[in-house]
Amino acid sequence: MFGKFSNITKIPELRRRLFFTMALLAIYRVGVFITVPGVNRTALTKLVSGGGGGGILGLLDLFTGGATQLMSIFALGIMPYISASIIMQMMAVVMPAVERLKREGQSGQKKLTQYTRYGTVLLSVVQGFFISAYLINLNEGSPGLLLEADLAFRLMTVLTLTTGAVFMMWLGEQITEHGLGNGISLLITAGIIAMFPTAVFNTYQQFDSGAMEIFQVVLIVGVALAVTAFIVYVESAQRRIPLQYAKRMVGRRIYGGQQHNLPLKLNMAGVMPPIFASSFLVFPTTIASYFQEYEIGQLVQVILRPGDWRYTVIYVILNVFFCFFWVSTQYNVVDIADNLRRSGAYIPGIRPGKKTAEYLDEVMTKLTVAASVYISAVCILPFLLQDYLNVSFYFGGTSLLIVVSVGLDTVGQIENHLLTRHYDDIGQMVTSSSGRGIKGRERDDEA
Repeated sequence: MFGKFSNITKIPELRRRLFFTMALLAIYRVGVFITVPGVNRTALTKLVSGGGGGGILGLLDLFTGGATQLMSIFALGIMPYISASIIMQMMAVVMPAVERLKREGQSGQKKLTQYTRYGTVLLSVVQGFFISAYLINLNEGSPGLLLEADLAFRLMTVLTLTTGAVFMMWLGEQITEHGLGNGISLLITAGIIAMFPTAVFNTYQQFDSGAMEIFQVVLIVGVALAVTAFIVYVESAQRRIPLQYAKRMVGRRIYGGQQHNLPLKLNMAGVMPPIFASSFLVFPTTIASYFQEYEIGQLVQVILRPGDWRYTVIYVILNVFFCFFWVSTQYNVVDIADNLRRSGAYIPGIRPGKKTAEYLDEVMTKLTVAASVYISAVCILPFLLQDYLNVSFYFGGTSLLIVVSVGLDTVGQIENHLLTRHYDDIGQMVTSSSGRGIKGRERDDEA
């Protein structure tokens, strides 16, 4: 593996993609420390870290790499874009017009992407408005948090946060197109990794002050390593369905008859379910923060606070739902069965066509059930650590799942680039040798 990574800098295209990705991630991390105009960053940081009414800000801070706690221009993170993507995916299921666009290929996908961008702007404006109102409410209880709590501050906050969310969306798209890996996932991963040194330092402070014993520290490290190994094992697991290709006569030769496999990942949904679930829970909490003087607003904020048992139950239900939702929208068993039939492949013992689709649907359902249990178990781990081990930082199962999964996906893309380059080199060698052979025969003919 280390030999493959050492070859990255030797391939110009791969080197360019790597540096491009690192440069855009660096821009993102610099933007995290640019505060929204009119906000006292020091006072806000103390308020959020001290728990003095900063619940919604602390919740948003989980996937923004500390941007919300600093109330930076990237405080909304990539969540508006993810929420807009969820809405478009759901509309494709219930609205035939959107479904037709999805089936139109590249042109339809461009229109869907454009609609997703419009939805991102709209959701950013709404969330920015509620966050500005929430900051004004916090300023009433903690004077000095804002320089001026007026209409101009609201408009500036909404404009700044919307621009930051749109810019992050653009960064993610550029990384996906010109860099390495999925840009949206990499931005979330970069934010999680950036918070890791702070989490380690907080743990050391707890241990140094006597609030945490050595046994708890060793147990946390052991659990983190065990969960990481478990995630790597599950993310690499596959269900291989045997395929048999029918024999056919072309001229005097017989083609086909080979045996292959149709690999299906155990976790076909990847990291999308926990990301979607977290984004889905952030939005109602943001709205409830505007109505915190009412009982319903306070109740929603209490229920949707990480660590509350009701939040955990809702989070698990959403994870299971989005596992099945994502697999159903991304993998059409009827299309897969038709493609196998057209290519002359069939599953031994299963009739091509409808029976194959039913068999694939049954297999995918079982895999998705197992994947939903696995994702839910990993994602509720941080709540157990907080409740039973008195862990004061939020760096547990969800974070590890995202970091490890995105890392494996990025490494896979790097290996694909290296493999493609290897085949290109072989092709050039074959072409070059063939050219030399033709020239040699031409010289023989002239002689």
